[in-house]
Amino acid sequence: MSTAYHPQTDGQSERTIQTLKDMLRACVLDFGGSWDVHLPLVEFSYNSSYHSSVRCASFEALYGRKCRSLIMWAEVEEGQLIGPKLVQETTEKISQIKDRLKATRDCQKSYADKRRKP
Repeated sequence: MSTAYHPQTDGQSERTIQTLKDMLRACVLDFGGSWDVHLPLVEFSYNSSYHSSVRCASFEALYGRKCRSLIMWAEVEEGQLIGPKLVQETTEKISQIKDRLKATRDCQKSYADKRRKP
């Protein structure tokens, strides 16, 4: 028996935490120091990394645009989206992400159903 909405019983949270632990461990082994020093870099890396379930980075899914790294901050874009065009592109991306998540869920359900005993 488990409590609803409890992170320890939520598979998605558990997987994310495990991934972050692995990334932190790799940073500490490669660069030395304490894990808390590397946490901002790991968070940035995770949020700007491609996730197969939504087929984009979580930053892009949340904000509707690609994450700009420190190198890209120096570049100035001439044609920035404003107004209705921004709303239209954001709506299209949200629709794409919803479709991709549904397809991923269906695939995972099919996989689980094949291995589940009746």
